[in-house]
Amino acid sequence: MTENLALKSILSREFWIDLSNPTPASLGQSILSLLVFAETLVCFFWIYAFSGLGDGYAVIAAVPYFYLVASYFSLFICYRYKRFEYLIFTQLVLLLVMPFFMQWAIGGFAASSGVAIWAILAPVGALMILGTRQSTPWFLLFLGLAFISWKLNYYFAGNAMPIPEHLKDSFFLMNISGTSSILYGVLRYFQSQKERIMASLALEQARSEKLLLNILPAPIALRLKENDMRIADYYGAVTVMFADLVDFTPMSEKISPIQLIDMLSQVFLRFDQLAEKYQVEKIKTIGDSYMAVSGAPVVCDDHTHRIAAMALEMNAALKEVGAKLGLDLNMRIGIHTGPVVAGVIGSIKFSYDLWGDTVNLASRMEQTCTPGTIQVTQQTQQLLQDAYVFSEGASIEVKGKGVIETFVLQSHQ
Repeated sequence: MTENLALKSILSREFWIDLSNPTPASLGQSILSLLVFAETLVCFFWIYAFSGLGDGYAVIAAVPYFYLVASYFSLFICYRYKRFEYLIFTQLVLLLVMPFFMQWAIGGFAASSGVAIWAILAPVGALMILGTRQSTPWFLLFLGLAFISWKLNYYFAGNAMPIPEHLKDSFFLMNISGTSSILYGVLRYFQSQKERIMASLALEQARSEKLLLNILPAPIALRLKENDMRIADYYGAVTVMFADLVDFTPMSEKISPIQLIDMLSQVFLRFDQLAEKYQVEKIKTIGDSYMAVSGAPVVCDDHTHRIAAMALEMNAALKEVGAKLGLDLNMRIGIHTGPVVAGVIGSIKFSYDLWGDTVNLASRMEQTCTPGTIQVTQQTQQLLQDAYVFSEGASIEVKGKGVIETFVLQSHQ
């Protein structure tokens, strides 16, 4: 564990890698560092193995020596001048050609136990670091060098130095296990990063969907996700409610902005909870005004009863919040039932809204009622009269509509 922490420290200090929050650049740097580190260990093994066979094998041992010198010289240049693109190119070239030179120097495929397989780390590294398109030439170069090795294998084999069988077996084991272990490690690392990113994406998607559902009704949000960008629906019968705090402007001048926002948040939170309880759709809040509808966008037969039950509980909830905050809170509520057009407006900031005479009349019910009461039109009263108690009807003047009959919703029967 201490060695792992030390390696992470070295990578972070020398190659600017943030392993806790990897970026595409840092991932490339870490992968390249891993490949160079693995190839370095293999070179030490080759140097040790061939140096012990005598002076005749000095040319073979010189190949990994050259790789180590060239590799770490490029690391020095990169560290000195911050030229990471130079480091990528030189390291990929060395990773590609050095194993083939080793194979040629040893004596071909059989004598070297197929040591050129290590060169596959170059196109794999290019794929991980540079991407799919830029890695293609590196893979083609690998195939080209493999083809040349095959065509000239008879020549290399004819000049092969004798290699002890136990050493050939060791080469086979190292070439198979070494390359497979590195490839598995690299792919495992990338898979773990992929899983982490996919989990983050799923979390962000859930968060975005939750935010969208806080703005739009669920059926409308689903239609927008399916690229239905022109949403405009007609509903023959819905019930619309407006609620407005009484004397909000004078109240806002007496309390601090923080207290004002806290009060509105608590009030509207209770209203939202009631809307969820009765499956009523909140349309919007404007200042201290709260607008809701039942029967759209989800059609239901009891939309009037849902709004009435919610309105009665809203008055009780408002009194509770007022008592908690030490404020005398009161409100007016207006309700009307009728047809509306509902849809989404905007292409950047979406808004689900209602239009029609029903909306205007519900708003007039709220504006003309007595504070602390719930005023409904005759159309709404007729739908609720078997289940709710109302005051006697009263005639009021409504702008644009003339004199209409209204009722005050008092309680459930």
